[in-house]
Amino acid sequence: MRNIPEYDLSTAVWHKSTYSGGGGNECLEVADGNPTLVPVRDSKNPLGPKLAFRAEAWSAFVAHLKQD
Repeated sequence: MRNIPEYDLSTAVWHKSTYSGGGGNECLEVADGNPTLVPVRDSKNPLGPKLAFRAEAWSAFVAHLKQD
């Protein structure tokens, strides 16, 4: 099993996508400020669990979404 590091996200500044509707439903938020990591959370549960993706993986994911 891999040892996954914990990151302090207590001071993270979270942003919703500009494509998100104004109602705030079913949105993901990402936090800026880390060159190697992209933290992601559910906007409906901001105190809940967060996911962290390598920056390269997140960029590839976003690029793929933009293709569709």
